[in-house]
Amino acid sequence: MSSGRLLEAELATDLVPSPAQFSVLLPPGYDESPAPLPLCLFLHGGGGNRSFLANMQPLIEECWASGVIPPMVFATVSAGRSFYMDYRDASERWESFILGPYLEHLRATFQVRTDAAGTFVWGISMGGMGGLRMALANPERFHAVAALEPGVDPAFAFKEIPASSRFWRAEPLFEEIYGKPVDEEYWAATNPANIVVRQAARIRDSGLAILIDAGDQDFFNLHVATEFLHRVMWDNGVPHDYHLVRWADHVGQTVRPRLVDSLAFLARSMRPPEPDEQVLNLRRLLGAAKDRAEGR
Repeated sequence: MSSGRLLEAELATDLVPSPAQFSVLLPPGYDESPAPLPLCLFLHGGGGNRSFLANMQPLIEECWASGVIPPMVFATVSAGRSFYMDYRDASERWESFILGPYLEHLRATFQVRTDAAGTFVWGISMGGMGGLRMALANPERFHAVAALEPGVDPAFAFKEIPASSRFWRAEPLFEEIYGKPVDEEYWAATNPANIVVRQAARIRDSGLAILIDAGDQDFFNLHVATEFLHRVMWDNGVPHDYHLVRWADHVGQTVRPRLVDSLAFLARSMRPPEPDEQVLNLRRLLGAAKDRAEGR
């Protein structure tokens, strides 16, 4: 099996602690590619760093070799436990950095596509939350987002977050990011569920492909939060894939196959199914009856 090429680099910035450290994984055949490759921003979980991409390299290489995903470039920046947020006091501006200088640098330095159709975000835990927030708030900038066990909250208001979904995130962490005391309006403005409600039509019109995934035994109760977000997207007519995985927790042996499934989702989003004659026949046969039943 051919190996990819893992690079480590830094980028000076005044938006986050500088220099920002990041890793890039180039697929086999990168140098011979006749055209720019898709770019996937791979966001690590809370407290992680760029080494997460090195940890995932064997899995990604297996997916390249087996044809699960086409050749694409992956990039991971060290973001600690920042939530990938622009802090309320502007002391750190992670979202602005990632969507601005960081993305611009990747596109200028590597042979990657610069259009939304060639730009993806893939995240786990805190990275799932950050990826969802950035993609939902800027749906025209990404082709697809895949969020595994995203660290979102099952609420529309900060004060409504249940203790069972907060026990692992202390108040000082929220205050560092959202202000002291927590600016509840700022929290709501950047909460993925609220973003869905606020701009559901824009997300639909963009065609953004969305996958959210959680294990039904998630230790941090992120299955509760992911189910909440699923229902919000469902109620607001936002198309998405939702995987509630039986017997799965936040860590452990179930995570690997879910990562593979999420990569397969990104790949499927690049090649929508061709028109299916069996489906077309069904719609021709019963379409009028369905329209009457639904009052159309």
